[in-house]
Amino acid sequence: MVRGIYLSRWHAEICSQGQTQLQNDLLSALATRCDLYIPTLNLQAKPRLRETIAIHALNHVYKKRTRVLKNNERLVNAAKSDVRTEPMEDQGFTRPSVLILLPFRSFALDWFHALVTHASGPKVQIENQARFLSEYGLPPGAEDKLASAPPGTYAEDHVEVLKGNTDDNFRVGVKITKKSMKMFADFYGCDIIMASPLGLRRSIEKEKHADYLSSIEVLVVDQLDVLAMQNWDHLKFIISHLNEMPKDDHDVDFSRIKPWYLDGNSRYLRQSILLSPYETPDTRALFNNLHNVSGKIRTERRWSPLEVPDGVFQDFIKFDCSNPMSEADKRFEYFSTQLFPSIIKSAVQSVQTAVFIPSSFDFVRVHNFFKKSGTSFSVLSEYSSNQVISRARQAFFSGKTAFLLVTERFHFYRRYNIRGIRNLVFYGPPDHAQYYAEYLSYPFLDTGVDVADVSCRCLYSKYDWFALERIAGTIGAKELLSAV
Repeated sequence: MVRGIYLSRWHAEICSQGQTQLQNDLLSALATRCDLYIPTLNLQAKPRLRETIAIHALNHVYKKRTRVLKNNERLVNAAKSDVRTEPMEDQGFTRPSVLILLPFRSFALDWFHALVTHASGPKVQIENQARFLSEYGLPPGAEDKLASAPPGTYAEDHVEVLKGNTDDNFRVGVKITKKSMKMFADFYGCDIIMASPLGLRRSIEKEKHADYLSSIEVLVVDQLDVLAMQNWDHLKFIISHLNEMPKDDHDVDFSRIKPWYLDGNSRYLRQSILLSPYETPDTRALFNNLHNVSGKIRTERRWSPLEVPDGVFQDFIKFDCSNPMSEADKRFEYFSTQLFPSIIKSAVQSVQTAVFIPSSFDFVRVHNFFKKSGTSFSVLSEYSSNQVISRARQAFFSGKTAFLLVTERFHFYRRYNIRGIRNLVFYGPPDHAQYYAEYLSYPFLDTGVDVADVSCRCLYSKYDWFALERIAGTIGAKELLSAV
């Protein structure tokens, strides 16, 4: 039976306790071999948690290789002495046993430094280090505008996520020995694979198999929130191909394969470590669908209401929905038949109105609706070019268009201040709670704006619990969901 361990106190500890104590507690949790899900990760604790998990991954690799090498020596000695030995079940189908999934090359660089720092011994030779730093850092002479900007120019979380090399198509093998760490090792000869879901998926689709993922024993997925802003299907694709039966034997000695691999049960002994600053239904579903026989650990926190400009009118509008499969249809139906008509009837709210749309799928539907409505509007999406963005912002600010449609992914990647807003409509509560507060502050970028001139409406259902909790607070979200 899978046992669940839920630690609601961890968030406070991550924020307040000493770094050494935090790392010791985390190592103790990792040593249980339980799956670990931390959706309460903050910027300050992130480097320490990364280093601790790197230590855990290296320890796993060193122990595994030491056992294999000792058994190799025993077999050689037994052969020389013509002595029969007991079966030594110490391997999987292939060598890679640790997989680290990351959104950008910049994060791979951070994990590289963490691995190098804690590799065995101070004189470990790093092979292909110069090449790795060159390919995963910025090109020579390139300036990182986010990292080099004066403090306060950009939001701290925006700088942390998007500084450095933001290429999302990469994969690299890392071979670990007692005296060296080799980057760009062949996948079938490496111990750790660092990759983006996109980069790994392209590799699997090109080779028509994922044999090098058949023996993963430790899975680390870092920055789930950023991966959600890319393409979640890529991550689901990779997870679905872990610990499958390989299509080729790859010259493995079947007498040394652990029995649970041969029985097809290795996925139930894999330890998965999921990291994110917040939780979404997708990340919770990912965690719930893991079936580690050692159990699960999930951190929780109690959220306080978000700080927003005082006096701004906020109207949280609940629509009824009893089936998550029909939630998108019910949301659009309420928006198109009730909320939008009421906005159009108001001379004040039918102009200078920004509509913030968290889901890219919902955005397509809302965009088509606005095109048919005959209402003037501009669009800011993740696919907008710099020229289109400039024209859209200017048209909205000058009043040439009455509405501005904005996707959450656009704000995630661009983080522009939007001027000219007086009315806000959140098609759904954003996953990034700070975006809600930021958009409520944008009207006051213009001079002479009073709080009475600003309105905010947020459409929600009971399936928006995670996002709503981060905005209204745990207690406030419960009250909103219990509202008739």
